[in-house]
Amino acid sequence: MGRPGREALRRYLPLLRERFKPAVVVVNGENAAGGRGITPAIAKEILGWGADAITLGNHGWDRREAWRFLKSEPRVLCPLNHPPLAPGNRSLIFVLPQGFRLALVLLAGRVFQPEIPDCPFRAIDAFLTRMSGAYDALVVEIHGEASSEKAALAWYLDGRAAAVLGSHTHVQTADATILPGGCAFITDIGMTGPVRSVIGMEVDGAIRRFRTQLPVRLEVARGPGGLDAVLVDIDERTGRASRIQPFRMREGESENPE
Repeated sequence: MGRPGREALRRYLPLLRERFKPAVVVVNGENAAGGRGITPAIAKEILGWGADAITLGNHGWDRREAWRFLKSEPRVLCPLNHPPLAPGNRSLIFVLPQGFRLALVLLAGRVFQPEIPDCPFRAIDAFLTRMSGAYDALVVEIHGEASSEKAALAWYLDGRAAAVLGSHTHVQTADATILPGGCAFITDIGMTGPVRSVIGMEVDGAIRRFRTQLPVRLEVARGPGGLDAVLVDIDERTGRASRIQPFRMREGESENPE
C-alpha cells in the first residue's frame, strides 16, 4: 500500500527469506503505486527485492502505463475471471527442486464488486479441467470483499487446492486453518502499508468522508509501515497443506517471527 508499504517490503522481505527460506514468495501489489495500481518501475523493484510473483486485483489496471508491461511480464498476475482481452497473465506454474510443480492462480470475488463479469467458481473449474495433470499443487488467491464468498471458495476447492488465501480488505483475519481435505485458508492476509491509517489511507480524510458523506479525496497515510503475511507449508508427497502461519511485522517490534 503506497510508499510505506514498499519501504516495509524492502526492509522485511530479505529477513523473511533468510528466516523461512520459502520456495516461492508472492506479493500482492495492486495498491503499490500511490494506493491504486502498479507501475512497471515499482513492479521491477518488488521483483528485485525477492518476490517471485506479483498478484494484482480490482486496481490492477488503474495505471495505463502498466498495460504494455503486463503483456510482457508473466510474473505479474491478473484475475483469471476478468475478460481475456484485458492485458496480463492469468496463471503461473513454478517448477521447484525435484521437479515439484506449484501452480498459482488469482481470482476476483464478485460480491460487492459488480464490475467483475465472470464467476470465480466457474473460472476455477475451467482452469482445473484445462490444466489437469500440469501441476502438483495449486495455490489460489481470492481478491474479494465478502468473507462468505472467500470461505465458500475455500470449501469448494478443499481437496483440490493446497491453499486459498484471501486479500483485498487490508485487515488480517484470525481464522487461518487447514480444512479437512488439506486446503490452507485465511479470509484475508492483511496489508503491507502504513500502520497509522484507515486501511492504508490518512485517518483525518477517512473520518471526514464518513462524517460528511462527501467525496473527500483520500491519500496514502505517511509514517512507519508494517508487513502482514502468511507462510504455507505444502507436503510435496500429497500436494496438500500441512501448516499455515500468519504473522505481522512492525517497526520497533521483533524482526524474527517464529
